[in-house]
Amino acid sequence: PIDYTQPIPVAAARAQAFFGMTMTPQLADGRVPLRLALLSPAGRPAAITGDLAGFWRGGWTDMRRDMLGRYPKHSWPEDPGRSER
Repeated sequence: PIDYTQPIPVAAARAQAFFGMTMTPQLADGRVPLRLALLSPAGRPAAITGDLAGFWRGGWTDMRRDMLGRYPKHSWPEDPGRSER
């Protein structure tokens, strides 16, 4: 679901739902920016980004390390932009 009550709409889902995506989805043919809230397996926001490709290259390393420790049974690939969902 997308929350349109924010100044920039936010789509929230578990991080694994975004695996395999290399770009942040766009709304209204790219005219409306979208932010993604990547949730932990517990459903809590672990990261929010408007640049998914940049997040996979940067912030993902820290999030992955934290999530591996807390949720070792879940998939936390090194390069989620290339991973299958």
